[in-house]
Amino acid sequence: MNSRKTNWARVDLKAIPKIVTSEVPGPKSKALHARCTKNFKGLSEQVKLFPVAFESGHGCVLKDVDGNEYLDFSSGIYVTTLGHCHPKVTEAVQKAAGQLMNAHDFTTPIKTQLMEKLAQTLPGDLKGYQLYDSGTTAVEAGMRVCRAATHQHELISCFYDYHGKTYGSVSLGHIRSPVYGAVRAPGMHMVPRPDCYRPIWTKADGSIDTDQYLKFYDEYLDKATVHNVAAFVLEPIQGWGGSVMPPDDFFPKLRKFCTDRKILLMADEVLTSWGRTGQWLCMSNWDVVPDVVTLGKGFGNGFPVTCVAVREPYMESFESISASSSYGGNPMACAAALASIEVIEEEGLLAHARRLGEVAQKRMEKMKASHRMVGDVRAKGCLMGIELVKDRTAKTPFPEAGKMVYQKAFRKGLAWIPAGHILRMSPPIVMDEDALLKGLDMIDEAIGETARELGCQ
Repeated sequence: MNSRKTNWARVDLKAIPKIVTSEVPGPKSKALHARCTKNFKGLSEQVKLFPVAFESGHGCVLKDVDGNEYLDFSSGIYVTTLGHCHPKVTEAVQKAAGQLMNAHDFTTPIKTQLMEKLAQTLPGDLKGYQLYDSGTTAVEAGMRVCRAATHQHELISCFYDYHGKTYGSVSLGHIRSPVYGAVRAPGMHMVPRPDCYRPIWTKADGSIDTDQYLKFYDEYLDKATVHNVAAFVLEPIQGWGGSVMPPDDFFPKLRKFCTDRKILLMADEVLTSWGRTGQWLCMSNWDVVPDVVTLGKGFGNGFPVTCVAVREPYMESFESISASSSYGGNPMACAAALASIEVIEEEGLLAHARRLGEVAQKRMEKMKASHRMVGDVRAKGCLMGIELVKDRTAKTPFPEAGKMVYQKAFRKGLAWIPAGHILRMSPPIVMDEDALLKGLDMIDEAIGETARELGCQ
């Protein structure tokens, strides 16, 4: 089945995945990886678990240097939302690269077009923008905007959030590293957020009690801060934390909570925006407009371009934070972002992404019914997760199983993302339903094989 308007990225499932080597990664991948990592250090966990060397990609398919071809369930870790080398995005970047590569923050025609398009596309009065080249840089700028707009300093973030790898953004998140010292940056606070599968506070009927979280926030603001809070900064759906999705009433209530206390609400949508969940902004799934929002990853479909967008009352705060950057808003970046918006509109991809999420949820529910180690499944658009547990009652995380399932499915020809005991999936939103189901079948098989080997059937 196919609910999108074009077929350029359609996958021939009789030919894909295609594994031509007796082992994967194959010999050429192993040799090239060994050469590269003599000097290239600091690899992600997904590469350490499966050190394949990719050569090319088209649509929803990746090809390695040995000629093996994989169905892509990663999108370059949430980046190539429109598939690899979408012809319109590729052409736009090529044209810009042949005309003008950089002009710092001077005005260019393509930048002007992008600004006007963003103003038409983003919800509410999100009308002020600045462009950057990485998610963490955008988050840092968003933090500075919040502080400049409110003349307050403290920031509240949540357990297991991820916001980047510079000092300020790390201090907002769960990452711990001796590089940053023994303490977070001053004025940074973390609180729990509702997790539908692992709630802290529940009602008498066992359902999650969102109001208790907000009650805790109120007391925390009073007792643990110095009453100098600029903003709440959250991921709408936690990515690194394992595709953790909030209950539907959380963000509408948090929006009112922040407004009533004159605290800004900043949504870090580097991972969740631009069609990933079937909306331009994930927050729109709950009809919430944040005061500040960061865009990235799929914003340029792989080209390094990110954005900070702010509501109209706070636009001038950019003027006081030294907002410009060396690479932000260069013509190639603007061309990639503008083309990505146009592709999503022209191909009807927001609705298609929502449909894929519905299909995935139904298929994963069947996995949950079939495998005892599957504790929870969730999907919103093309942002999906499967949580593996040793025991469904205790909900004990099962990271050993997670690693095995990841590697087994990869050997079958599925390129995707590990997250300890939580399996993360982010297929391109141009993927057909039959290709999505084929990938989920491969995961189902890998879970079954892992359960048998670990004696967890």
